[in-house]
Amino acid sequence: MPEGLQSRGGVKDVTDLNAQPVSATNTRIDEAMRCFRLPALSFLISLGLLVMIVLVECVSALTATSKPVHRRAMKPVQKYSRFSHSSPSEHAALTGSSNCASCHRRNDGSLEPRFPVHKDCTGCHLVQFTASISSSQENPICTVCHSTNDLNASNSSTKKFPGLRSFTAEFDHAQHMQGIESARPVGGCATCHAPSRQGVAKTIPSRLNAHQTCYQCHSPGKQAGKHSSCGSCHRPGLYSPTSIAARAYRMSFSHRDHDQRGRMSCESCHKIRARGLPRSRQVSSIFSAQHFPNARAQSCLTCHNAQRTFGDADTHDCKRCHKGESFSMGN
Repeated sequence: MPEGLQSRGGVKDVTDLNAQPVSATNTRIDEAMRCFRLPALSFLISLGLLVMIVLVECVSALTATSKPVHRRAMKPVQKYSRFSHSSPSEHAALTGSSNCASCHRRNDGSLEPRFPVHKDCTGCHLVQFTASISSSQENPICTVCHSTNDLNASNSSTKKFPGLRSFTAEFDHAQHMQGIESARPVGGCATCHAPSRQGVAKTIPSRLNAHQTCYQCHSPGKQAGKHSSCGSCHRPGLYSPTSIAARAYRMSFSHRDHDQRGRMSCESCHKIRARGLPRSRQVSSIFSAQHFPNARAQSCLTCHNAQRTFGDADTHDCKRCHKGESFSMGN
């Protein structure tokens, strides 16, 4: 019997014949799998990284393109029931000093400015003027100037002209008092500053009441008629009235006692400075002090020196000047 076919106990041992070939085959398969596993793993990792990069790029692109769309969607709707001189840019271009009369015309000396007429607005807002109002009984753009009480009437009433909110009121003392002589106020300082509080104080023109003073000269046919439009005094900005709180009034100062009884003029205490200065620095005032004043500045002591008029040397009555209820002579 050939070797390898011998039996143990007469039975053929087939397992011994196949053991060697099966083990070798498994070893070769394992080696092949190990050789394949490393490149496959590298490929999968590379593929995953590539997918992540593509996803990041897609998200970035979507985010970038969505921002402008979001801004356009959030843009506020134009409210034609409100008017602004500063926006849009077409309105801002009309606020130049020479353009005011294109909308606000002065046909007489009335103090309150006039609203524009329809043709001033329809050149740009014809669509809004002729818009359908089926969903509402009020056309929004009409409510800018007209009252809603009789908006649909053939001759609708207009609103009261609004006060200064977005415009300044400019004035230059030097230009008025030292400028062209024929254009100067005839009454000098008193043209604008009238007696107030029984002559103790002087008025300062402000708000619409100032027009009554200004129109004495700044009206068609008057000495300063060529400067009679809104832009002559008003510019875009915040309106700030001149303060009427002066330190001299706290010292019981009275204009009446000085200009009538003392026969003094405004120039005795006030000097007009150069043109172009801020309003608070255009006119100088004396320093309201009698005791220990600044020697380099004009003060009450300049006149109240016991020579020109009463002063520290010839009066022992402090209440001649100090008349406030809170003033006390002490012990």
